[in-house]
Amino acid sequence: MVKANSKMLLSWTSVLTLLLSFVGHYVTFALQDVTKDLFALENYGTVAAFGDFNSDKQTDIFIIRNRSELLIFLADLKPPYYKPKVHLTKDVFPSDFSLTSVVPGDYDGDSQMDVLLTGHTNDGSSHTIAFIFWGHNQTLDQSVRIELNRTFNDQPLVMDFNGDMIPDIFGSVRGSSEVCYLRTRKLKCEPALGSDVKMRAPHSNAFIDLNKDFTADLFLTTESNEFETWINKDGNFTRTLSGKAPEMTIKVGQSAFVDFDGDGSQDHLLPVCMDDTCGKSAIYLAKTGGTELQWVPVLTDFRRKDSVWGFVPPQESSNLGELQIPITLHLGDYNLDGFPDALVILRNTSIGSTQQQAFLLENVPCNNANCREVGRMFLVHWEQSDLSAIPRAVVATFFDIYEDGILDMIVLSKGEKEDLVIHALKNNYEADAYFVKVIVLSGLCSNDCPEKVKPFGVNQPGPYVMYTSVDSNGYLKNASAGQLSQSAHLALQLPYTVLGLGRSANFLDHLFVGIPRPPGGKYVRKQEWTAIIPNSQLIVIPYPQNDPRSWSAKLYLTPSNIVLLTAIALIGVCVFILVIIGILHWQEKKADDREKRQEAHRFHFDAM
Repeated sequence: MVKANSKMLLSWTSVLTLLLSFVGHYVTFALQDVTKDLFALENYGTVAAFGDFNSDKQTDIFIIRNRSELLIFLADLKPPYYKPKVHLTKDVFPSDFSLTSVVPGDYDGDSQMDVLLTGHTNDGSSHTIAFIFWGHNQTLDQSVRIELNRTFNDQPLVMDFNGDMIPDIFGSVRGSSEVCYLRTRKLKCEPALGSDVKMRAPHSNAFIDLNKDFTADLFLTTESNEFETWINKDGNFTRTLSGKAPEMTIKVGQSAFVDFDGDGSQDHLLPVCMDDTCGKSAIYLAKTGGTELQWVPVLTDFRRKDSVWGFVPPQESSNLGELQIPITLHLGDYNLDGFPDALVILRNTSIGSTQQQAFLLENVPCNNANCREVGRMFLVHWEQSDLSAIPRAVVATFFDIYEDGILDMIVLSKGEKEDLVIHALKNNYEADAYFVKVIVLSGLCSNDCPEKVKPFGVNQPGPYVMYTSVDSNGYLKNASAGQLSQSAHLALQLPYTVLGLGRSANFLDHLFVGIPRPPGGKYVRKQEWTAIIPNSQLIVIPYPQNDPRSWSAKLYLTPSNIVLLTAIALIGVCVFILVIIGILHWQEKKADDREKRQEAHRFHFDAM
């Protein structure tokens, strides 16, 4: 009897395990519109930046309205999950001023988030003016601001030029490159590079490690569609490589940097058009061959059934207040397979068509001879109904709405009013893949910050993250990412990095974090952590900056779906076992009672 029940128990356990395995391997690419849950009726304006403004470890959203006001939507635990709490009205700006970009950061080194705003006056001048509003006690001091007494040719790049972990402002002023510092809230500007660089407008300059030494380098785009790489050697930038855009390109989009093929180094992606109307579009990846750039196409097929789609070329407009959006790739690992995907805006190039919408480009293994050298390519998801339901889309980017390590989407579209309409789409990708989420702080303080503030609310450009691990098949796997490498022209980069690990639940063998070097710095400032748990968020505090061994990391675990399923299965098995034990105990008790009665009867009979 006991053996039979044991076999039945094992059988049910096997069935439950099989069912759990089936559920865990179920995959879907569905999206869910959660706009009302996030913004209620406040879903309009231009999403301009992301950052943890009030240091609560929740990412907030910076939104421009009417091209003259800034609202900071703070994350909340109750619906609507994002509420406008900080408001800069047009009264704090010069008259006839149009906002073009927002870059949060700690510009004075007090570990509180400040805000850099750029724009221009509507007087016919295309030059960019920049203001900084200082953060204090989880709000912005509107009575005190600093105006940079520099007129930039384009939106500046926010970077850490001198390696002190305080963001600096780099841009082109009268044709020459300059960098501005504001450590003590006093403006100091000086020439940045040894030679003049005629930067392209709109530029796609970047501050990111390009030679795998864990020190951020400088990438510049020039007027003649050339690209220059300035490597950081001992804290100083030295021009080492230059190259031109692919041949036969008429319009060049924004350069983007990502570990496209999962080899641990950053790749240069470039969207281009072969004609003025972008009827023939392509995405190229730059490979360094000797002293020249070699371009490998990773997407050239934009045909959808009987129609051809392409990028949306920037519109030439005399209205300087109108939002100018260049051709841009917004990158993120949508399915957490370890290979970054992209969101783009495409339009139907057929005559008479006005279709324009956002599309997901999935990073898949190469299936043609053109991309064989890279081994990966982009595949357009033409039938993503949730994205096609948003007409007249103009911007699409990734954003971790629920802070669970899964990248969701935010799409901006043209509405009936002047402001753009904001759409939030939750990523319901249900394959239980794993990730690690890393945010690197400034390291200016740890537990002894000025005015006892928490050091979490900063956007820090320049840190570099790389991991090595072993996948489920036993092969070595690594990937890398830079933090906030670009800041201009709605780059919309997140203040953290999300690295997909695929479906391997193994610990990360090594996680490396590096920060920029100061001038004269002979040693790379990087640290290594081992045995990092998957599905965790790692907050790295590089304090003191010059002593990597003393850097600290706070680990926060985000349970995955498989943990919940495992808990349910475990509880189910325990309940099932308890029921079996109860039945067996009841049957055994009945047998004992029967034996006692028989024994009592037999004793009474013998006594007679």
